[in-house]
Amino acid sequence: MNIIAESSSTRTEWVVVDGTNVVEHAFTKGINPFFQTRREISHCIRLELPEAFFKKRWDHVYFYGAGCTNIDKKRIIEASLIAQFKTPVTVESDLLGAARGLLVNQEGIACILGTGSNSCVYDGTDIVRNITSGGFILGDEGSGSALGKLFLGDCLKNLAPRYLIDEFYEKYSMTPDMVMTAVYSSPFPNRSLSTFSFFLSEHLDDEYVESLVRSNFTSFIERNILQYGNYRDYQIAFVGSCACLYEPILRDVASQYDMSISKIVRGSMPGLIQYHNDNQ
Repeated sequence: MNIIAESSSTRTEWVVVDGTNVVEHAFTKGINPFFQTRREISHCIRLELPEAFFKKRWDHVYFYGAGCTNIDKKRIIEASLIAQFKTPVTVESDLLGAARGLLVNQEGIACILGTGSNSCVYDGTDIVRNITSGGFILGDEGSGSALGKLFLGDCLKNLAPRYLIDEFYEKYSMTPDMVMTAVYSSPFPNRSLSTFSFFLSEHLDDEYVESLVRSNFTSFIERNILQYGNYRDYQIAFVGSCACLYEPILRDVASQYDMSISKIVRGSMPGLIQYHNDNQ
């Protein structure tokens, strides 16, 4: 039996599987080695996972996570997992997890639109091309953190509709100074920005909100997918909360670029379970 984990900066989903049968299932906070030390990651795993995850030695732990973009960051996660589970560990990026979860053994373009964003061309096993995400400061177009950044910026500069600004501050019991503190003093600023963006999903009938979401998805497609010159030759699939919340707008924007979206799902886990069962 194996453990499979899929982590964004916001949430980590964990399963113990026997083939395709899920034996244990749990969620913890997101894990990201860019924002957390090895000790903090180990603390999160040990204290937030149910004891059932530690009752025996499993065959293997497969971890797919945000921030696992180079060998040094992967080693931070790997060391924490080995310390907790005493089991062989494989750490890969959340993007490879998304590709395997969305497409399993088929080729295509896999996209993440959640707290952050990313995309890749996948050959059925591995990533063969990737446009660098850039993270929440230099990229993450189409994501919840990008939406949150755009909306909060408009609130602070009084560019969003007045009624939305007032309702936002009232709902979250915040002032402009408190927004600045929440973003710039947060250990996970991208998570904070994405959380605030969920406010927009309650106001999609507002012209300003609809335009903001639409331009955010347009930016993702133009700055990421269009760079794969042969993108029309592939099926394109999306995973993530932002893709799901605004699915009608995403599909409409994609159709303007002659893109056919094959799948939009909130999480990659069902496909990851299938992938690892098929490729034992």
